[in-house]
Amino acid sequence: MWWTNTYTARILTGVATLNQNRMGSSKLALLLVLVACVERGLSSSCVVDSFSVKQDFDPKRYAGKWYALQKKDPEGLFLQDNISAEYTIDDDGSMTASSKGRVTLFGFWVVCADMAAKYSVPDPATPGKMFMNYQGLASYLSSGGDNYWVIDTDYDNYAITYACRTLKEDGSCDDGYAIIFSRNPRGLPPAIQRIVHQKQEDICMAGQFQPVLQSGAC
Repeated sequence: MWWTNTYTARILTGVATLNQNRMGSSKLALLLVLVACVERGLSSSCVVDSFSVKQDFDPKRYAGKWYALQKKDPEGLFLQDNISAEYTIDDDGSMTASSKGRVTLFGFWVVCADMAAKYSVPDPATPGKMFMNYQGLASYLSSGGDNYWVIDTDYDNYAITYACRTLKEDGSCDDGYAIIFSRNPRGLPPAIQRIVHQKQEDICMAGQFQPVLQSGAC
C-alpha cells in the first residue's frame, strides 16, 4: 500500500533525525567536557605556588647592574621606563639593591625616582624565593614589601623576576608583576629571547609584557 510505504518512510525519517540529534548532543557534551578540562588545566598550571624558580640561586653571581627590558605592571603606581637596579651583597650575606626609574606623578610630573630594597630568604631551601622590603627615597614614593622570585637567570645575560601581590581563590595571581632584566641595556640575543618567552608562558604572563625604554634619562 502507498500509505504504508509513506508511513514507514516517515518513521525512518524520524528515527534518523532523532539519531542525528542524539549525535549532536553527544558531540556538544564532549566539547563541553573538553573545554572544562582545558580550563581546569590552565587554572592549575597558573597556580602561583606551582611556579618554579632558579635552582640553587647564587646571589653573589646575581650581584651587579641590571637593566629592565620588559615589564608587566601591577595595579597602581609603578616605574615606567629607564629602570635599572644595582644589587650588592652585604657582609652578613644578605642582598640589597638601589634602583632607579622614571615615574609619572599626579598625571603630569615625570621624575627619576630612587628606590632602595633589602631582601630576605624565608626558606633557605629555595633561595630563589625572596621577600623584598622596599622604600622610596622621597616622600612622594611608596614603601612596602613584595615577594621577589627569580624565575630564571644565567647571571651573565638575563634575569626574570616575579611577584604576586594578591591571589585568587583558585591560587592563580590576581595582581602581580614581572620584569625582564638584562646586563646590556641594548637588548638580548635571539637565543635568549626564546628562553625568556618560554618563561613568560610558564608564569602565565605571555603577551602581557611591555618594552621598557632605556634612553639614559636616569
